[in-house]
Amino acid sequence: MLLGAGAGALTVLLASCTPESTDPKPTRSPEPTVTPTPVGEVPAAAAFLRTEWATDPFALGSRSVTPVGATPVDRETLGTALVSRVFFAGEATDPDRPGTVSGGILSGQRAADEVIDVAEAGERVAVIGAGIAGAIAAGRLGDAELDVSVIEARDRAGGRLVTHMDDDWPVPPQAGAWILGSDDTELASRMGVLGVGTVGLGDATARGADGEIDVPTGDILQQAVADTETLPDDVSLRAALDEAGVQGSPELEEFLAALSAFTGVDPETASSWFPPRMPESPLDAVVSDVAPLVETPLGDLDVTYASPVTGVVYDDRGVSLRLATGEALTFDRVIVTVPLGVLQSDAIEFDPPLPFEKRSAIAALEMGAAESVWLRFDEPFWTTEAGVWHVVGPVGPEPTPSPTPTPTPSPTPGAEGDVDTTIRTWINLLPATGEPILVGLVGGPAARAIAELGDDDLLTLASESLSPFTGA
Repeated sequence: MLLGAGAGALTVLLASCTPESTDPKPTRSPEPTVTPTPVGEVPAAAAFLRTEWATDPFALGSRSVTPVGATPVDRETLGTALVSRVFFAGEATDPDRPGTVSGGILSGQRAADEVIDVAEAGERVAVIGAGIAGAIAAGRLGDAELDVSVIEARDRAGGRLVTHMDDDWPVPPQAGAWILGSDDTELASRMGVLGVGTVGLGDATARGADGEIDVPTGDILQQAVADTETLPDDVSLRAALDEAGVQGSPELEEFLAALSAFTGVDPETASSWFPPRMPESPLDAVVSDVAPLVETPLGDLDVTYASPVTGVVYDDRGVSLRLATGEALTFDRVIVTVPLGVLQSDAIEFDPPLPFEKRSAIAALEMGAAESVWLRFDEPFWTTEAGVWHVVGPVGPEPTPSPTPTPTPSPTPGAEGDVDTTIRTWINLLPATGEPILVGLVGGPAARAIAELGDDDLLTLASESLSPFTGA
């Protein structure tokens, strides 16, 4: 159930398990390519980086979410093996921690164990995707002395778990997962062993056009969600609030915006019976390269990069993989760890086609949208030492019509009506790192709308969104 998260404990980690090919667009712009006119007292950023997972062809979204009508059973169905030859892993297949790095790790362990239970010594096993799920599965299979080959669509490992390493950034921007709750103890321990550094984010603050206000909490939403347990059918989070007779106050709308930013859900479509799991305060932020999380389990295993898989032919004797290069490879078994968005796009053709129940599960789930914009300034223009900022109420221009989304097999949130693209959730890294870096987080329909903006418009929007914190 949703937990009240007044201090900003809304963060959910981005899980990884993707068949990647080229570096995603987050590495596109380490230096500002444009210098829009500063808004008020917000200066132009000295360095700028954005993510665009919604349009990345090897992700098509940031993480899986559970819309109205879908259940954890759909995730279990998605994770079931086909004739003990084709196995599935990835955060979307984990019913307990979907949409998280932990979910990706658990799914990789599960799928590897399923293969080990039926495989004979020396069998050739392919793992499609070198994200966190694929790396964990491959490492486990290698330890079991199976002949493991990892096939990765991008020219790097990591999938949706990636750090932008550049001398211009004293704290490297994270394009994927980088914030942990106090309940992420196992993942935090794994990071500590591998030398992945984290810092505490401290307190949260909220500001509007008229100054500081109370930090929005999820108490009203939590109660509304609890009340839906008595309803005969699942309803969306927004419908649950309507059912409870709650009017959309600026504070509630900011809480929903932050919920979307950290989880990728659209309140208009997200299930109230199976809402996103919220980590607990205090929150920590990753401030070093996350590559060891993937590179360590991969070890010296054979990884083929820049090789998208376009076809999987299988029967009870083995598996043949068709690559975009035209090459065909045969294996005894395969673990598929591609993101839900890739499965929904039919980028991989299965022969014979996936069973009806698995195709139904893929269609029932949804790929959420969450994007971030990293800004480094020469000097801070703010004085608050809070590590998590909430922007409440109107601060910029009126909401603009939502852009026509790129067609996908799954429902696209925010396809109609107006979308408020104000970046309402910010992470302030100055108190924890000494570096004047702000990270704006946005999710749901707003993230899809922002993905359509050019760098100039996005930087101007960021300045407008930050205006309540000038001189605070």
